[in-house]
Amino acid sequence: MRSLPKLILAKDLSLIGGDSRKLSEAAKAGKLVRIRHGVYVDAQKWALLESWDRYALRVEAAAETFTSATVFSHHSAASIHGIPTILGRQPIHALSSYAGGGRSRAGVRRHYVSDGHQEAAETNGFLVTSRIRTALDIAASVPFAEAVVPMDFLLSPGRRRKPVTKDELLNAIDARYSKAAAKRVAAVVQFAVKNSGSPGESYCRGLMHLAGFAAPELQYEVRTKVGVVYTDYYWKDVRLVGEFDGREKYMKAEYLKGRTPSQVVIEEKDRENAIRATGRSVFRLVWSDLTVGKLERELVAAGVPRRRRASLGHPNS
Repeated sequence: MRSLPKLILAKDLSLIGGDSRKLSEAAKAGKLVRIRHGVYVDAQKWALLESWDRYALRVEAAAETFTSATVFSHHSAASIHGIPTILGRQPIHALSSYAGGGRSRAGVRRHYVSDGHQEAAETNGFLVTSRIRTALDIAASVPFAEAVVPMDFLLSPGRRRKPVTKDELLNAIDARYSKAAAKRVAAVVQFAVKNSGSPGESYCRGLMHLAGFAAPELQYEVRTKVGVVYTDYYWKDVRLVGEFDGREKYMKAEYLKGRTPSQVVIEEKDRENAIRATGRSVFRLVWSDLTVGKLERELVAAGVPRRRRASLGHPNS
């Protein structure tokens, strides 16, 4: 897992004869943040964390306080694997062989699976469902556009991970899912691609599809006076480029590549001007645009075409 602030555990303090009540007092004073019963973290470090890192710490805190072997699943397994997801207010997810599973308690959602389906492996010091099972479980339980994010990620090649194939994903859809859920999962797998540039681009593309807009070409190559530029989205028929500006581009080291956020902003503007100079139009989207109503208005204003209705048939060549 990524580098995160160290958890402070009341049980560790007790083991060396310390007074764990001091941790509670420090939390009341604003010096610590209580993540879970008996688990704290430095308040200043917590304040600097992004939502996905806070969630990762919550998963770690749960693992420290559970008293029996626990298999993490869904978004919690994804966090451990390093698979991006749309988090929102996700609880901790874990598997349970108890028939009363499926209820939430103390911020933990237990998912019932029969003993024969409790497949798990140790990853980064946690018991988790496999990458494929994790993505399928998420797709079976969240809206379509959210499910696209981890699925795109698994299909894409990475420096330290082997991509999975659509056949591997489809073959893993089994009887543990209802017919309706299996149909939803298969639809996500078929829609997913291996060349999405970021989680935000994947989520946005899923929302575009749900709103009835034509599918864009991804990573389209535009030859400009300053060199070759690869676009996030491109609609060839209307010569329209769409760019998604996620926060990753301005914050994460793998996107910054030694540059400052200000340098990235300037380079993005120069890149956009170079594309416009080829006679193409450009529009940009950010995370705050990704609500269904607002996104549709932005896409219509930019001139993004709608999908051709099947009832129109195929145009003559």
